[in-house]
Amino acid sequence: MRKSITGSLVAIIAGSYLLQIILKPDYEDALLLARIYVDNGEYYRLLTVALVHGGLLHLGFNLYALHALGTPVESFFGKWRYAIILFTSLVVGSYFSITFSSPLIASVGASGMIFGLFGALALISKKVGVEWRSIAVIVGINFAIGFAVPNVDWRAHLGGLIGGTLTASVLYRTK
Repeated sequence: MRKSITGSLVAIIAGSYLLQIILKPDYEDALLLARIYVDNGEYYRLLTVALVHGGLLHLGFNLYALHALGTPVESFFGKWRYAIILFTSLVVGSYFSITFSSPLIASVGASGMIFGLFGALALISKKVGVEWRSIAVIVGINFAIGFAVPNVDWRAHLGGLIGGTLTASVLYRTK
C-alpha cells in the first residue's frame, strides 16, 4: 500500500493539534507565525504555522479541505511536484501574511497551503473531472469570510492561492 503525502499530512497536522491541546500555550507559541519572530531569524515559522490551529472547527475545515483538494492534485502531479506545490503555497502564504500584516499579529493554520491547492485544482480541473467554477465560488466565499470574520488571515489565503496557482502552472507545463 502506497502512502500519500496528503494522508500523511492530515495525520501529522491532527497529531500536532493534539500536542497543541496538551502543551498549550508553549507549543502554539513556538510554532505560530508573526513577523516579529521571522524578523528575528525564526524562519521555520513560515512552515510550522500549518501545524497549529485556532480551534477544532478551524482544524476540521483545514483537514477536510486538505484531503478533498490534495487527493486529486497529488494524484495528478505525483508526489514530488505535489510537495513542491504544497511547500510553495505555504511559504508564499506565510510571506504574504507577515508582509501585509502588523508585526505583532500572529497567524495559525494551514490555510495558505489549502488555498494553493484550490488554485492548483482549478488549473487541472478539466483533466481530473472537477468544475473550476465551483472552485472559484468556494474560494470567493472563503475570501468573503476572511474579510467579514475577524482574525481570519486573508493575506495568507491570497498568498497561498497565488503561490499554488503559479507553481502548479509551471509544473503542469513541464509535466
